[in-house]
Amino acid sequence: LAYGIPADLVDDHLAMGESQAIMCVKRFAVGIVQVFGEEYLRSPNAEDATRLLAMNKARGFPSMLGSIDCMHWSWKNCPKAWHGQFHGQKKGSTIILEAVADQETWIWHAFFGMPGSLNDINVVNRSPLMNKIANGELPPVQFVANGRTYNYGYYLADGIYPKWQTFVKPLKKSEGKKNLDFHNAQAAARKDVERAFGILQAQFAIVRGPARFWDQKMLWYI
Repeated sequence: LAYGIPADLVDDHLAMGESQAIMCVKRFAVGIVQVFGEEYLRSPNAEDATRLLAMNKARGFPSMLGSIDCMHWSWKNCPKAWHGQFHGQKKGSTIILEAVADQETWIWHAFFGMPGSLNDINVVNRSPLMNKIANGELPPVQFVANGRTYNYGYYLADGIYPKWQTFVKPLKKSEGKKNLDFHNAQAAARKDVERAFGILQAQFAIVRGPARFWDQKMLWYI
């Protein structure tokens, strides 16, 4: 997990065969999710929402709950029958991870498994996060902007995302100093989720390199 090395590279060092090493990685990944998933990989409760709102208000983004973006993970052993579906803009087959992260790099929303042929708009249209927002399953956040009252928080997103009320996207830099200042502030704050992806790949090289497992569910656990 940490170094992303082939399983047969630890034969002598750990005195176990390749298949046993692979089984250990699988069991460890599943065990981590079972033990810590409920605590960390969950939607914010009222206490979390209060912390997130206070954190982001201090940065100039009141009522913001996090930054949203997608990451493509190269899938080396994608089944041949799925190559067309998972082949995206990047070379080879990829699987998409959509995530929402805060300034402390807590990833409280992760939606994994969409094929690499989709773009961010296609992914967000299928995202459980949008269902939770629509069904009122997230803590209520009320704020007023431009004379209108909103009853849910918003997320910082890049320009490809749809023009929905729940997304705050960068403004055109060429339309005055105010727009330029907001564009720069939004881009800086939006780097939270990019930084979370970077830390994830730096700490666990297995997700930095091409995925070697065949089973998509196992990749979800990893």
